[in-house]
This record gives sequence, structure tokens and C-alpha cells, in this order.
Amino acid sequence: MSVRIGYAGNRDIAIELLKFIIDDGITPLTLILPDDNNNPHSEELLKLVKNTPDDLIFNRLQLNDMDMVNRIAELNLDYVICIHFPYIIPESILNSVNIGVLNLHPAYLPYNRGWHTPTWAILDNTPYGATLHFMESSLDTGDIIHQKELEINIDDTAHSLYQRVLSLEIEVFKEAWQMIKTKNIPRISQKKLRGTTHTKSDIHSIQKIDVNEPIKPKALINVLRALTTNNIHEAAYFEDNGNRYRVQISIIKDNME
Repeated sequence: MSVRIGYAGNRDIAIELLKFIIDDGITPLTLILPDDNNNPHSEELLKLVKNTPDDLIFNRLQLNDMDMVNRIAELNLDYVICIHFPYIIPESILNSVNIGVLNLHPAYLPYNRGWHTPTWAILDNTPYGATLHFMESSLDTGDIIHQKELEINIDDTAHSLYQRVLSLEIEVFKEAWQMIKTKNIPRISQKKLRGTTHTKSDIHSIQKIDVNEPIKPKALINVLRALTTNNIHEAAYFEDNGNRYRVQISIIKDNME
């Protein structure tokens, strides 16, 4: 019997992997979007499942709606696959799926559960990579299915590291797909593994640079690397005469020849 899946996704990576799944002959029976369809990623995902009935297209505002939970339960799904879906799936949905809800996470679990994973990998000097895992009610703590590590280069910023891990995430998912499709998935428990976790707001405590505070050059460079993303509001900053100045960094390897 063919595998029965639901799909929850956002961003280009979710579009690419949904195309991959559909090209392999599996079409999701339901789609969960991060909002009310008002973004280009949602529009592209909808185009890929154009034959899915409208009453099986949901958004994150309905996640705790019992009508949605009941509809998903009626589908007798083996999995819901989450690709960069930025919301926690409630336990009612976790329990309505036969095998489990799977999540693709840009980190080398158990390290860097939660948010801003490349930032904390640089700052905490923890292993980094991509992990496919089962989702639980707690953040990124479910059993690991497949993962690969990615070396952090000295010239990486959080932005460049994130761009590189996106490719690795795709690789990890595609390597695990046949195991998912045949319902023969390995499970490595995280329960006895020591790791790290960060919330979305944790970076606020490290963004302000006190220009009068002594700091070693390497430590300052690492802070700037870790806070250089595609969002200027996540950058480090200092204040002077009542004004705030954001600081990002670009590291270019010099040709020493």
C-alpha cells in the first residue's frame, strides 16, 4: 500500500522537496501552510497540489481547530512531513498520524534545538549540520532518523552557514526518502543525549556591543559572524549619542601568494 502523507512547509526548500516527493509518485493528501496563503511560497506549494480538495488545505491558524484534527485523522496518514514549517504541531495532530510527524531541522541534533541554529553553532562552537527527526510536543527532541554534519569554516557568517546547510538538508531528506516511503525508519533516541536549546528571543541578549567594554578580537569577530544574517534586525549593534548602529561583517580569504 502506498505511503500516505500530509505536508507542512514554507520557503524554497519546502517547494523543492515537495516537487521531489511528487515526482516520485506520492502526492500529499493534505497541505498545511504557515499563513492564509498570502506569500509566494504558499502559492507555489498550492500549485503543486492543485488537485487536493480545498477542505484539505489548512493554515497554521487552524492547527488547534478540532475540525482540522478530525479531518487529518480521517485521512489515515502515515506521516505529516514538516519542511521549515515555523510552528509547533499540536499534540492532537501528532497523535492522529499512524507513524509520526517528521521534521527537517537545520542543526546537528541534539545541538541547537530551536531557533537561529547557525548563530548558536558559531557562538557556542557546537557541531552543526542537518537532521531529519520525529516531532514531539517539546522542541526538536524527537527520535533522529538521519543526519549529516557540516564543517563550520572560519570565514562563515550565520548567513553563509545557513545557505550551505540548506543544500545539506535537501541531501539528508532525499537520502532518507526511501526509508520513509517504505515505512522502514530507524530511530535514535535523544533522551540520553546532552544538547543545547535556544528560543527565538535568545539572540536579544547578545546583540548589544558595549564599546567601552574590553573584549578579545576573536570573541568580537565571532559575535559579528554569528549575528550576520539576511535580517539586519538580527545584527549586532552599538549605541552612540542616542543613535543605534547595526554592524554586520564580511570575511574574505586573502590570496597570500
